[in-house]
Amino acid sequence: MTNVLVVYDRSAGHLLHEQEYERRRDAFIARFEAEKRYRDHANIEVVVLSARSRADLLQTHARYFLSLDELAARMA
Repeated sequence: MTNVLVVYDRSAGHLLHEQEYERRRDAFIARFEAEKRYRDHANIEVVVLSARSRADLLQTHARYFLSLDELAARMA
């Protein structure tokens, strides 16, 4: 199982930070720290995503990892 901390700028549609953790607990500790860091930035989204693999996350949560052009190409 992979646990990925994602810090994403919704207004820019841009991934700011991505960090993979083996232990879910470690990922959530990092998430809480990132939430403190970005608490005054309304457009910044901080999440922990868990899946069997990063490839699975690309299927289920592509918007975090792909550019708008890449997402559009997938839909074409």
